[in-house]
Formats: sequence, C-alpha cells, structure tokens
Amino acid sequence: MKKHLIAALCLCAALSGAHSQDYKVKVAETDEKMEQGNYRPSWESLANHETPEWFRDAKFGIWAHWGPQCVEASGDWMARKMYLEGSYQYKYHVEHYGHPSEFGFKDILPLFKAEHWSPDSLVAYYKAIGAKYFFALGNHHDNYDLWDSKYQPWNSMNIGPKRDILGEWAAAARKAGLPFGISLHADHAWTWYEPARRYDRSGEKMGVPYDGWMTKADGVGKWWEGYDPQDLYAQEHTPSKATWADGMIHQQWAWGNGASLPSQKFVTNFYNRTLDAINRYAPDLLYFDATVMPFYPISDAGLKIAAHFYNHNEKMNKGKATAVMFGKILDEQQRKAITWDVERGAPSKMIEQPWQTCTCLGDWHYNTRTYEKGYKSAALVVRQLVDVVSKNGNLLLSVPLRADGTFDEKEKAILDEIGRWLKTNGESVYGTRPWLVFGEGPIAEKGIALNAQGFNDSQYRDMDSREIRFTQTRRYVYATSMAWPKDGKLTITSLASGNKHIGKTIKSVYLLGYGKLKAVQDAEGLHITLPKTANNIAPVVRIIK
Repeated sequence: MKKHLIAALCLCAALSGAHSQDYKVKVAETDEKMEQGNYRPSWESLANHETPEWFRDAKFGIWAHWGPQCVEASGDWMARKMYLEGSYQYKYHVEHYGHPSEFGFKDILPLFKAEHWSPDSLVAYYKAIGAKYFFALGNHHDNYDLWDSKYQPWNSMNIGPKRDILGEWAAAARKAGLPFGISLHADHAWTWYEPARRYDRSGEKMGVPYDGWMTKADGVGKWWEGYDPQDLYAQEHTPSKATWADGMIHQQWAWGNGASLPSQKFVTNFYNRTLDAINRYAPDLLYFDATVMPFYPISDAGLKIAAHFYNHNEKMNKGKATAVMFGKILDEQQRKAITWDVERGAPSKMIEQPWQTCTCLGDWHYNTRTYEKGYKSAALVVRQLVDVVSKNGNLLLSVPLRADGTFDEKEKAILDEIGRWLKTNGESVYGTRPWLVFGEGPIAEKGIALNAQGFNDSQYRDMDSREIRFTQTRRYVYATSMAWPKDGKLTITSLASGNKHIGKTIKSVYLLGYGKLKAVQDAEGLHITLPKTANNIAPVVRIIK
C-alpha cells in the first residue's frame, strides 16, 4: 500500500474502458471454474448486488496487514524498496542482511516465523475493543501467499511459519463471531518487482544484477532448491516504460502509461489463487489494492472474481447475500456493483451507497521508525471514524503487527483508549445511518477533494469543537463534537429553532457517559453547557427526534 499518484491520462483510460468487453488479457479457466449463480461477470449483472445491512451496521473493522515484509521492520513496500539503491530500506537491508544480489527478498521469507502469533487472542481482543469485522492479508505485492496455496509454492505452509495463516485467521474470526475479510494485492507483483532485476550503479557491487533475474536452475545446492524465484518475482517479461524511474509505478497502476501488460499465465495464476482462497475460507469481505478491480480494464479477471465471490457467498449462505467486495476509484455504475474503498481519506459529502475508508495507525507494514516517531492517536482515529460514519461509510483500521505476530505497547494503549470511547459512545456509531446533514463546521464546509484513491486524511487532523458530525437511529439523533470545547459551551447551528431537521423545540439533551443536560435553543443554534470532560476524545449528545 502506498499513495498511487495515478496520472489523469491513465485514470481516464481506465475508466473509459470501464464497460468494454474487449479485454487484452483474458483469464484461462482451465483449473478454477467461476461459480455459477445469479451473477455474471458484467457490470450490469453485478449491479444487482447490494451491500448487505450487516456491513452498514458494523461501521468499524480491524485489519492485520501482516506478512514477511514485517521481518526487517522497515515499513511498507519493503520488498520493492530494498531494490531501490540508496533508499533507507536498501541501506538497512545491505547492512543487516546482505546485498540484494546475494540475499534478496526470497531469502527473507524463511525468517518470517510468526513465533508468538496467537490469532484467537488477537481477534478476541479486537472484538473486545469494538471491531465488528476482521480482515487478514492473503498476499501482498510481494506475491507470497499466506496460506497453503495450490498455485503459489512460495507460501506460508512451505516457507516461513509453516502454518496456514489465512486458515487460522478465518477460524479465529468465526470463533469470535466476526465477519471475515481477505485482502489480496499480488496482481501488481508483475510491475512492482521490476526493481529486483536492477543492479547497483555505483560502489563495489556496481553492475552486479540483483536476484530478480534468478531461476530454478540457480537454486541447486541452495536452501531454496526446487523453487523457482520467477514464481515469486515474475520478471521474465519486457520491462515497463521508464522502469528505472522509481515513482513511475504509481502512474502505471491502472496498467496504462507504458506499464508492461501481464501475461495470460500471470493473470490466470492470480485468478486461480484468489478463487482458491475464496473456496477454502469463504470470506465475507474481499479487498483489492487495485484501480477498480484486479487487472482492470485490460482483463476480465476482476469481473469473474466478483461474480464467483458473490455466487459462492450466496451458495454458502443458502441464497442470502452477505458478501462485500471493495474497489478503488470507481465511477457511479461501478459503485452499484462493488463497494467503494477510499484509502487514507474521505469524501467531503454524504455518499448514497455504503463505502469504506481504509487507514492505518502508522505504516502499513510494521516500521520501527513509526514506533519511535509515534502512531496516530486514539482521538484522531475516533474522529475519523465519526466523520466517515456520518457520511455513510465504515472505517477499516490496520494495526501493524511485528514479524513475530504481536503488536507493541504503544499500539495497545491506543487501541485500549479507542475501546473505552466506543464502549461509552458506540450507540452513536453502530447500527446508525446518516442524518439529513452529515455535519457542520469549517472543515465540513470546506469541500476537501480526494487525491487519487483518497489520501486527504491529513486535512482532517485539525478538527476541533466547531466540527459537529451527525448520525441517527429511528428514535435518536446523535451529535458528536470533534473535541471538547475549552469553555464547556457547545453550539450546534444545524439545530437552531425553527430548523427543518427536527421540527420541534429541544429542551434537553443526553450526554453519553454522563446523563441529562439542559439546552437552550434559539435562532443561532442549540446551546449546550457540558460538564467536566467525560473522556479524552469527543463528547456525544443524544437528542430525541
């Protein structure tokens, strides 16, 4: 995961082909067959699927974005950046593990032991602090499968922990009674790993190729004998345009701007692996770090995965549709077919269809520098949750785990605080729906634009007590101030006398975690005097409709 600064030309190309059936790389359904049912691999058919009510009620999920890239604890995209000469990850890798011509990412995989990982304890804890669904990483752009994969020998049962990570996560989620999600990112390994076949342009190793060129024949007598590095690195292809430009991949994320197009073999392999995971673990949610869908618009792979997922889900649930599949940068028709995911950000208005933002306490993969610098505070996470829910969205929070399968004490303190706030104020979040207006305040009125697939959450950091966000149930309206006013005085202008939203005089409000308060309503707003701070994050008042 990273900010994909997709150029306007690339994005337009992707969306202009959104409804075309002329795919350059079609899936070969020789091994895994698409489940037949109510859904076909077309936008028109998939648009008949509706985001289930359980997801609309859930509001808050936790994600274990965890795998072998956590071994060096140098942050997200480590398996790519270790091949970028001069980068922090490159320097760290060379100093602690060796030069990438001799010790590449494939050699990191056996060091991923997960020796202290307890999925039952972790998922139970996530549920205890308020998570209503749980996500696990199935594979990342590093192309390593975290289960006993039929189609990828570089997997967690063969190399590393020697455990079926996904299977154990799925069992833990089911034991805890939480819907289970899988995120799959390996569709971009084709271009993402291209630096693995570079070489140093200076120094004593100048000109020596990195290990991305290696094949099965090079493994004779090595620990990885019998494995083909190309099953991991996927580099036996013509390089993308400007392949030595480190940032070019962001402009090529939607397979335009000179990206080397994947082969049918590669696309079909990802399709097979994805269907294998769906069939084995029957996830309730499916996430891809792709523009629209995997390999879209050059392949039918994503549409076939979606149709299979929806049909398989209904088959497993006796005709009831409980599945949620996410995509990024979707047009209006596409949002009817799959659920929109916004990465590290939020739209500036209420959205008709349910959607989700995915964000993280720090870096996506564990990073000791983030630990030292500091994570997002509980207050920031809660305020983002409240803002997102007011706009008809959910929040999926990634909690980075160390390679051994544990989180650190700073993360624990943050999660505990989030849990305390939700225990007191959760009725204003879970099971609610957007009110007639989502909010008020300078930021609410600012109209903050999205950047590519999101990446505007930094502009929400400074929300203060003037920022109010609303939710509702059948009986109540909830108003959350994004901070405690210093003078204890809270004015909600959307609830001024004569307003069209409530249509009655408001004489009292109820502060969650405290009790009944007096309120004065006039033409300027609803004026509330708050007691001494009842929590360290944000006050929530409940008003009878």
